[in-house]
Amino acid sequence: MIPRIRLAVATIPAMAFLSCLTSESWDPCVQVVPNISYQCMELNFYKIPDNIPTSVKILDLSFNYLSHLDSNSFSSFPELQVLDLSRCEIQTIDDDAYQGLNYLSTLILTGNPIQSLALGAFSGLPSLQKLVAVETNLASLEDFPIGHLKTLKELNVAHNHIHSFKLPEYFSNLPNLEHLDLSKNKIENIYHEHLQVLHQVPLLNLSLDLSLNPLNFIEPGAFNEIRLNGLTLRSNFNSSDVMKTCIQGLAGSKINQFVLGEFKNERNLESFDKSVLEELCNLTLEQFRIAHFGEFPDDVSDLFNCLANASVISLLSLNLHGLEALPNDFRWQHLEVVNCKLKQFPALKFNSLKKFVFKDNKHMHTFTEINLPNLQFLDLSGNHLSFKGCCSHNEFGTTKLKHLDLSFNEIITMKSNFVGLEQLEYLDFQHSSLKQANDFSIFLSLRNLHYLDISYTNIHVVFRGIFAGLVSLQTLKMAGNSFQNNLLPDVFTDLTNLILLDLSKCQLEQVSQRAFHSLPRLQVLNMSHNRLLSLDTLPYKPLHSLRILDCSYNLIVASKEQELQHLPRSLAFLNLTKNDFSCACEHQTFLQWVKDQKQLLVGAEQMVCTQPLEMQDLPVLSFRNTTCQISEAIISASVLTILLVSVAGILVYKFYFHLLLFVGCKKYGRGESTYDAFVIYSSQDEDWVRNELVKNLEEGVPPFHLCLHYRDFIPGVAIAANIIQEGFHKSRKVIVVVSQHFIQSRWCIFEYEIAQTWQFLRSHAGIIFIVLQKLEKSLLRQQVELYRLLSRNTYLEWEDSVLGRHIFWRRLKKALLDGKPWSPEGTEDSESNQHDTTAFT
Repeated sequence: MIPRIRLAVATIPAMAFLSCLTSESWDPCVQVVPNISYQCMELNFYKIPDNIPTSVKILDLSFNYLSHLDSNSFSSFPELQVLDLSRCEIQTIDDDAYQGLNYLSTLILTGNPIQSLALGAFSGLPSLQKLVAVETNLASLEDFPIGHLKTLKELNVAHNHIHSFKLPEYFSNLPNLEHLDLSKNKIENIYHEHLQVLHQVPLLNLSLDLSLNPLNFIEPGAFNEIRLNGLTLRSNFNSSDVMKTCIQGLAGSKINQFVLGEFKNERNLESFDKSVLEELCNLTLEQFRIAHFGEFPDDVSDLFNCLANASVISLLSLNLHGLEALPNDFRWQHLEVVNCKLKQFPALKFNSLKKFVFKDNKHMHTFTEINLPNLQFLDLSGNHLSFKGCCSHNEFGTTKLKHLDLSFNEIITMKSNFVGLEQLEYLDFQHSSLKQANDFSIFLSLRNLHYLDISYTNIHVVFRGIFAGLVSLQTLKMAGNSFQNNLLPDVFTDLTNLILLDLSKCQLEQVSQRAFHSLPRLQVLNMSHNRLLSLDTLPYKPLHSLRILDCSYNLIVASKEQELQHLPRSLAFLNLTKNDFSCACEHQTFLQWVKDQKQLLVGAEQMVCTQPLEMQDLPVLSFRNTTCQISEAIISASVLTILLVSVAGILVYKFYFHLLLFVGCKKYGRGESTYDAFVIYSSQDEDWVRNELVKNLEEGVPPFHLCLHYRDFIPGVAIAANIIQEGFHKSRKVIVVVSQHFIQSRWCIFEYEIAQTWQFLRSHAGIIFIVLQKLEKSLLRQQVELYRLLSRNTYLEWEDSVLGRHIFWRRLKKALLDGKPWSPEGTEDSESNQHDTTAFT
């Protein structure tokens, strides 16, 4: 009995303490920006929390259980501008539910099974501009009580059960409406009476999206004299006849941008009937985009006749046989042909065309001359084309060209120095094979050129006047080429405005003393992955603006004392890693210079000796000048000492990155982090990181600042140094994207191991694991620690589905917001981005 009495006595104070805690004490919502933005996602709320400041402007209550919204539900938040109620199981919304929200501009109701919507449900919203009601069981626009929302610009009611396209009369009270999304509903027929309101009160800026509706019929004349900014019809028709009938119903309309086609994974038509496009003659179009249709007819001579007066034409992923027969009197100004499987390059002749994009059409091999006298922008990249004669105005039929991209093609034979193309500002040949580039000054006429990329074009530079005339050039990339006798000569005489020069992988063994004498504005010079034997700094002396010099991955042994004095004073980063340094006494001046210039040298700790044998693989910084003064009498005694030092050096080298991380944590531990998270991932997963992770986190609300190696690492700095200094030291958290590629990557495992040490040193920090795909246990067990961590800790698992994606991003953002400090900039960003909030559909 005594223990039970003691337990009861001990419990009473605890219960008293808990009873004193109010709802404000717990404060489960995340403060994105104090007093301004709050995230209360997935907290199992059954009512609106009452512990949020009245000054809140952005409130996320998604994934809770707010089944019933009473009148004045949000009256405590009069300053609210963005309200997200996605998937809150809302079934009933009473009159005046949003009363008092005079500044609300965005309301998101995605994924709520609404059964009862009062007529005054949206009253009291005088500033609402965006309303998202995706997947809300909406059956008719007539029953949607929004006729008083005069400021509304965007209405998204996609993925509902709407059968009728009839636009209610209240649309006449929505003069600012710009976008109406009715995609993925059940609309089959459109009649004249459905558009009566647009006939009476035209909405000139309105764009309609009717994609994925099973359209069968549009009454002729229904759209007559109606003006639309945009109309999208994709994956709507089950036959060409139905499509033709529906387009006939659009006769008499004026549409700025008309998008017609199918989605890549939602294809209904196996072939395309050209008579469909004949019906476009009765429409007035400014821009026309057609995508992902099946087989097209062989004869296209009259295929686009009805689009002769359009200004922008985009042909995407179509099975076209040719475009040669297109009439030359069309008024097109912009033509885009992408991945259309053409077998012959179209010999176009358009007087009006200013921009021509023809890329990723890999089924042809020979370029055919075109006649486009007003062309200014030409992109022919990725086509595997061969050019028998390049380049002059004769091939392109224009003298106004400013942008020319011929990259990733086949053989390009240079027979002209761009005569008639003197206005060029951008020129890209990378990964195409240039022939006869040394026979004359091929760029002599390009005095306005700013950007030139001839990387990996198989050029063997012999002619020293190859770059003559490029007086305005600022960027020159020529990696992967070669020079006569592997010597870099004075070929940059005219490039006085050059800022960036890439000479990596050019097999260079020597640099002439005057190679860079005419480049006073050069700031970035890449000499990596060559065969340089010494650090001869005299050629770099004239580079008064140089800040970054990369000489890594060469064969540099050392440099003479007098040569080291010629490095430019402006130099901030010098990379000498991965060279063949000799740590012999004859180079002790250079070795001492390395020690003295640790701040200048990128990754100085990674510079290792290759000779003599007893110093092989030891850090250059471990060399001691006193070694060279040891008398022969004590050499034998010194051997043991050297061995001990070597072992110690190896240990230091082995654990160098962990030590560097430790020192950095001490140095930066109390400061503010530059990034919200450092992302560790395999290069094989870069598409997912760019298109999903970066887009949703950095462009979302709130925005997060990620540290990404391809964007944020400092050029010229060693990868490992960047990982620690830019990645871990400046980030609050670490995101680890786990995949099969990740487990098989040594760099990824290295970063992960450093991350473990980082988390240990900064106890308040955290590692967020994202598993991209199911992993085989046998493969995962190869990394024992990673397997244990994933087995014992909660991690995020990517699921490419509608609901899965939404939950994934909510959970990830919530994890990133933990510990995120408030800053005035964050407030401004959150407020400025509120209009960009998008619904999850």
